[in-house]
Amino acid sequence: MADHDLGKEASVDEYPHRTKNSPGQTEFHQDREVGDEVADIARVEKVYNKLDRRILPALWILYFLCSAIRSNVGLAQTMNIEQGHNLGPVLNITPRQISTGLALFYVCYVIFDVPANLIMTKLRPHVWLARIAIGVGIVGTFYTAMRAAWSFYLLRLLLGIVIAGMWPGMAYYLTLFYPPSRTGKRIGRYFTAAQVSAAVVGLVSAGFQKMDGLGGLVGFQWMFLLYGLVGFLFGIALLWWLPDRPLAPGETRSVTAWRKWIPQSPPALTGDDAMIHYQDLTRVYHRRTWGLNDFVRIITDWRAWPLVIMYFGVVGVGIGVQSYGTVIIKGTNPNLSGVELSLLFAPIWIMDLIAILLVTPFSDRFHHYRALFFSVPVCIQIAGLLVTTFAGSAENPWPRYGGLLMVGFGLGPTVPICMTWTNEIFQPRHGEVGVAAAAALVSGLGNLGSILTTYALYTGWPEDSKIGPKQYRKSNLVMVGILCASILASLLQTILLKKFGSGPTKLSSASSTTDGESAYIDKAAEREQQQRGLGRLFGGRVGL
Repeated sequence: MADHDLGKEASVDEYPHRTKNSPGQTEFHQDREVGDEVADIARVEKVYNKLDRRILPALWILYFLCSAIRSNVGLAQTMNIEQGHNLGPVLNITPRQISTGLALFYVCYVIFDVPANLIMTKLRPHVWLARIAIGVGIVGTFYTAMRAAWSFYLLRLLLGIVIAGMWPGMAYYLTLFYPPSRTGKRIGRYFTAAQVSAAVVGLVSAGFQKMDGLGGLVGFQWMFLLYGLVGFLFGIALLWWLPDRPLAPGETRSVTAWRKWIPQSPPALTGDDAMIHYQDLTRVYHRRTWGLNDFVRIITDWRAWPLVIMYFGVVGVGIGVQSYGTVIIKGTNPNLSGVELSLLFAPIWIMDLIAILLVTPFSDRFHHYRALFFSVPVCIQIAGLLVTTFAGSAENPWPRYGGLLMVGFGLGPTVPICMTWTNEIFQPRHGEVGVAAAAALVSGLGNLGSILTTYALYTGWPEDSKIGPKQYRKSNLVMVGILCASILASLLQTILLKKFGSGPTKLSSASSTTDGESAYIDKAAEREQQQRGLGRLFGGRVGL
């Protein structure tokens, strides 16, 4: 399967970057991956660029559609509000019941996120991602048939179950093809789909409102129906589009039993490109068996918990703004129509998109300063929330809208940086299963922040949602508080990593390698030991 037997312990002589301390002990350099031969760097970059063209567009569309279907309930609260055809009156539910339904999605997401991602490591990852898109499309289509609170609650629960593992699953999927410190920019690229989705859904919802009454459906029902159908069809296409996990040269994929019924997607790389990719990452992505002890070791690793707190704050604020953005804007200016609210919602996410494209490439180039690239945007979010809360007046509410634009800009790079930092820390320590479990743990528990902001804040907080100059003030300040906790967690993580490090850990005896895949060193990791800085950032042969 590889140049060396994976079931045999490799000697120090075979891997010159290992140093011997004492009998029975081997010291490994930190934060390094695996490989045997050095290919010309220009060829290596061409291989990764080829992978980008195959993988990133598919992940981008997947995230775009799933984000649209997940979040369009927020827009439905104000669509065709003048005619009484928005979500509340049509389903005959209260704002509090809408908040409950929004939160139920994240309850299921939190519960099923880790199991879903661990299942993905046992199966064919591209099939699992296609399954998510198909399931989300089906449930999204059923949204059209909602008629009462019980059906709203049920479908939100089902959507949380079928979409669980999508975000950490995509981050894990990238680590099958890229070294960890190459993933930040790429996570940022497909994460822009959420921002474009929020902007486009907001703009297109203005058109759906013009379809109100057509075919006996109100505007938001047309939105649910069409997005759901597109999501289902795209999920089918993913079975052929996304490549399966890479195989070592000469290895063949088993297509026996039930696997023969699954479409076989073309390999991501062939010929010399496949060999160069294999040599650059060699043993990191060879599959191994893992047991319960490995999983317990991962979830009890203290390095995960500051990341959870970081994610809790930024994703809580992001989902809060996504779910209640038009409601917040309506509170600042009650005279706005449903179409105007939809149009004003879009620029928030355009600002988010701009920030991702600006910040994440620098975050990868200076990857030793992840905490700084995380904390500065969070401070911008805090400033924006304070402006939204205290600036402007009844006669001139637009400064408060400007604060929301600041929040959008600050949100942009924070979630990709959280997931990239998780990959960087856990891949060297725990290997492939470490990335899958840790990413799901951070995403799953971090989404408790989404439950807080969707259920307990804004329309879910009756006292705070009373119309007046102080409407939603307390909700905004609660979000400021959880963002401050995120900044403190990132600083704590930096301090603890400097003191205790993040080097490889020893895997249990269930592993198919004696020292574990994280124990080896490859040329990709050697290149990433030193920060690349600004050189060739905007051109040249060597990219991110």
